Amino acid sequence: MKANVKWGVAALALSLAAVVAVSQTAAPGHWHRGGMSREPMLRMFARQLDLTAQQRTQIRQILAKEKPAVQPLMQQMEHTRYQIAQLALNGPLDESQVRPLASQQTQTMQDLIVQRARIESELIQVLTPDQKTKLSQLLASRQQKLLNPPAEEPGQATPNP
Repeated sequence: MKANVKWGVAALALSLAAVVAVSQTAAPGHWHRGGMSREPMLRMFARQLDLTAQQRTQIRQILAKEKPAVQPLMQQMEHTRYQIAQLALNGPLDESQVRPLASQQTQTMQDLIVQRARIESELIQVLTPDQKTKLSQLLASRQQKLLNPPAEEPGQATPNP
């Protein structure tokens, strides 16, 4: 459980840092990709941690330094995703063509996870002990909400489409 909380703290710290770095220059919905924008949630965490101007600057510097390592991996992920979609669109799916692409995607994802963990480690070092504690509490609360969603009341169930 503690390992999950640490990963959660690291993930939120990275997300938090990214939103702080991007929020001043990105258009609303910049992070939107087929779902809800993460920006409002991330701004909320940034506000709740009360980052100083110096911390925001440090976070921007870390992200700028790491962008050249992460960007090609993200592009590779998208390129492989596109190739798999093209295979699906071009007739009956040949699994023997998809498997090598899936393996390539797995390796790229592993590389991204390692990069993300390294960046998150750097970002967390920017926070004060109190901010780290608060971040941990915010993540634990969020994790609790995700793992234990409110139960539907009888008669309130949504019908299956």
